[in-house]
Amino acid sequence: MALTNEIVQQKLIEKFGDVLTHWDQPYGMLTFVAPKELNLKIMRFLYDDDTLQFRFLTDLQAVHYPDNKGAELAVVYHLHNLKDNIRLRFKVFTDINQPDVFTATAIFEAANFMERETFDFYGVNFVGHPNLIRILNVDEMDYFPLRKEFPLEDQTRIDKDDEMFGR
Repeated sequence: MALTNEIVQQKLIEKFGDVLTHWDQPYGMLTFVAPKELNLKIMRFLYDDDTLQFRFLTDLQAVHYPDNKGAELAVVYHLHNLKDNIRLRFKVFTDINQPDVFTATAIFEAANFMERETFDFYGVNFVGHPNLIRILNVDEMDYFPLRKEFPLEDQTRIDKDDEMFGR
């Protein structure tokens, strides 16, 4: 029997219950939200289960939702079952003032550099990471450039006419 999104969702609900929320299937990819404390347990279950076999970490990144107070940063995991060619996405949210999420490097070695890049641009602290340092930005940066904390343009500029920009 071929693995489907419904089977994956059913097995996850059986294992973790109602703590997994916001189930959706945009473009056919199963997506859900999990508590950040369970990210490793979920990944380990998806990896170890003989039916599921999600053993490839396709991508790991963050998203900044500045209006989502108390859960401004989302860490997004994309996992792939290569045998059945099924992908899934799940998100864990964390507070921007204490952006601690457990590292996935013990399960997926590819998470090493993905987590370092996510730390570098969003400031997510991956607890237990073997070498969480900046890799693309200079060490002296005291901010995280992909957070939506700065205006996109200088609002005080007087040398441009808004009519020229269609406003």
